[in-house]
Amino acid sequence: MKRVLFVLAALAGFTAVSTPVHANEALAKSKNCMACHTVDKKLVGPSYKDVAAKFSKDAGAADMLAGKIMKGSSGTWGAVPMPPNANVSEAEAKTLATWILSLK
Repeated sequence: MKRVLFVLAALAGFTAVSTPVHANEALAKSKNCMACHTVDKKLVGPSYKDVAAKFSKDAGAADMLAGKIMKGSSGTWGAVPMPPNANVSEAEAKTLATWILSLK
């Protein structure tokens, strides 16, 4: 019985830890971010893991990325610009940026 309770507790903890990742990926999909980006492969823009690798050591990266999500960007990853996403609020942009930086 103790083993069953331990396994259930472990699974509950795993679900609690993994849910925000899935929720934030769902947010990225709902805001059309995944039309140009994927988690682990370059598409039109860089993969989110590449973005995390490039900026994760920068203390201001979450704010900077949130700004780029809302206002657009060009030149950081090549000639293809990232257009602004008017459908993303400031809070959503911060959530997305924080999630992206967690994908190391």
